[in-house]
Formats: sequence, C-alpha cells, structure tokens
Amino acid sequence: MSRIVLRGAGCALLCGCMPVVDAAGFIDDSTLKLQLRNVYFNENFRDEQGMSSRAANAKSERVEWAQGFLLDYQSGYTPGVLGLGIDASGLLGVRLDSGPGRSGTGLLPVHDDGHAAEEFASAGVTAKARLGKTVVKHGTLLPKTPVLVYNDARLLPQTYQGSQLVSNDFDNLTLTFGHLDRFKQRDSSNSTGLFVDGYSGRESGDFSYGGADYAVSKQLRLSYFHGELSDFYRQDFAGIQHDLPLAGGTLASDLRYFRSRDEGAAQAGRIDNHMLSGQLTYSHSGHAFGTGYQVLRGDAGLPYISGATVYSFSNVGIGKFIEEDEKTWMASYAYNFAAAGVPGLTFMTRYLSGDNHRSGEDGLREWERDAELAYVVQSGPFKGLGAKLRNYVYRSDFARGRDSNRLYLTYDIVLW
Repeated sequence: MSRIVLRGAGCALLCGCMPVVDAAGFIDDSTLKLQLRNVYFNENFRDEQGMSSRAANAKSERVEWAQGFLLDYQSGYTPGVLGLGIDASGLLGVRLDSGPGRSGTGLLPVHDDGHAAEEFASAGVTAKARLGKTVVKHGTLLPKTPVLVYNDARLLPQTYQGSQLVSNDFDNLTLTFGHLDRFKQRDSSNSTGLFVDGYSGRESGDFSYGGADYAVSKQLRLSYFHGELSDFYRQDFAGIQHDLPLAGGTLASDLRYFRSRDEGAAQAGRIDNHMLSGQLTYSHSGHAFGTGYQVLRGDAGLPYISGATVYSFSNVGIGKFIEEDEKTWMASYAYNFAAAGVPGLTFMTRYLSGDNHRSGEDGLREWERDAELAYVVQSGPFKGLGAKLRNYVYRSDFARGRDSNRLYLTYDIVLW
C-alpha cells in the first residue's frame, strides 16, 4: 500500500502545473462551529429460553443519558500556489444519568467497577496543504471511504490519526489515499493502534487505503478502493450507482462488492471471502421504497476496523448481517413530509432477515426491524434544532435479542 500513497503524492506534485483558485486568506475563510448533542439510550435485552449461563448473569438493560459538545474549527488557506491551513477539534462528553448495572451503551467510557465516567474529552489538530484542487491533511481525521467509515452513531465520533490526500484535479474524478496508525473509539479518550473488530489480542497494525470515485454522467457513478490493515486483512471494493428517471420518480440502483483476505501474520485468523450486495430504491412524491439482497461467501465474516461503520446496507441500528456465509433480505420505506407541506419532518422504517443456512444443515438466523422519526426546525430562533427518535428490535440465534429506544437532540451553533 505504500506504493499507493506514493502515487498519490505524485498526483499532488503534478497539480503544481494547474490553475489555483484564489483564497481569501487563512483567517477570512475560517469557520468555528459548536454542535450540542444530547442522547438518551435505553436498551433491554430479550434472551431466549436455554440461553447460556454467561448470558443469564449479564445485564438485563443498558440505560444512559449524556450531553456532548463538539467544537470544530477550520481555517482557510494562505494565499499563493501552495495554501497552508490548520483544523482543530474539541470533544467533550458529560454523564447526565447512568449506573453500574446500566452502563455500556457506547455513550461513555466504563471503569473497571462498572461505573460510567462522569465526563471524557479529547482534542485533535490537523495540518493541511492545498495545491490546485488537491488537499493533503495530517493529524486527526474522520475517514469516509467504502473500506473505512468512521463511526458517529453515539455521543462523540470515532477519530483517527494519520495522513490523507484527496484530489479533484481531474474532471469527474476524485482520488483518495491515506495511511492511519492510531484511533480513538467513540466512547474513549485513549488513542490505540488499529485492529479488526472482534479481535481480543494485543497486536495492532497500520491501515492504508486508496481508491477512486468517477462520475461517468449525472446518472452513473463508479468507485474502486483498496484497504489493508497490516498483519490482519486486505480488502478490495467495487461499486456502481445509477439513477433512472421512471414514471415521474427516480429508480436508484446501488451495487457493492467486497473481496477480503487475511494479510501478513493473519492475527485475526483465516479470512477469504466475497460479499455482494445490491439495493433498489424508487422515490416519488416524498415516498421512497427500497429492497435489497446481500450474500457473503467464504471463510469468516466481513472484516472491518474495530468500532467502525461498515459500508453496507445491512449496517443498521443494531445488527450488521455480515457473518460467514450469511444471506440477507432487506426492505425499507421512507417518507419526507416536505411533500405534504411539513419540511424538516422525515420518517423511515426497514426490516432485515439474514441466515447462513446451507443445504442439509441448520443455519443461524437473525432479523431486525427499525423505525426512525426525525424533525429539524426550519426557521425562527431555534432554526437547526433537530430531534430524532429511533426504535430498534433485534433477534438472533447467536447473540442476545434487544429492544432499543434512542432519542437524539442536536443543535448547531455557528460562532463565525
């Protein structure tokens, strides 16, 4: 993967011959924003008869309430052919309600005695340089690629340390290259080396990635990415997205393919599998109807960085549906009430059913039903205030069943 990074650096050097967009200045183009994020998390476990003694002694619920503060500063660039800048972030999570028998929601760190931390915080700084339409960043990053998507589904986001290059110097083509060596989980202030999700050993590795997104037209988009977590796994991704105008609406098709194999010392064991998933969504007059199918074949489940979000339709409220040889059906419905004269109000529900049943064998099964209702104030003194209510129901043959209710309140304040 070092070759990929070097090639990316070469692209940046080539950009020196291209026109440069004038920058107003390091200070004039800077922004400072504060997001307030209040989260209430209530999850009850539903265990089937015959559960293991370990499950019988486990918690019956997880209930916590916390307040998050996310401060984000982004500078402009210094004038000239090579523009320089700096970004900085400050994250603070404060416990509002918890208990040793109810902790572990992922909102707050948990001490050895089972109590959640009263508060936790972290800060990050990122140096950046712009040459043409190519931007190189080094420091705290929030990667969002098919082979690695940072997790932002709780109080504070998961953050990474490393370098990333993004180039838009070629028409309709975006090139992305990166190398990461440390990260912080969404409920931790501690920085550690990277490892695959589910791994319980002490080894860690660096993650390198690179790829391209190409817009063939306004309706057709292609992408390819490669990622490697040293001594754990390597992964290739290819995707096709297409929008087709149909009967006054739009039929969107999204096809994704992953090829994963173990790498180096294979610290997480043997990995050799393929995952193919596809989804069709028809949107018309505020309504969106979706259906999809996903199949994973080979040894082990789909590997991904610990705690990260998987770039899959099946990465939903609780389950991920990416177990070894699992096949998953998906159906969804969403409605944007702006079509009915209520802008800012949206609703979504979906259902997934997965199993890894093979001919002549009894397979393991899991299913999940999700529902989300959200509203963002559109005008007035509280413009931008958002509320989202989520209800998730999950059942599985190999994991504890859960009924989960979550309430998110967010408010963005632009300081300058």
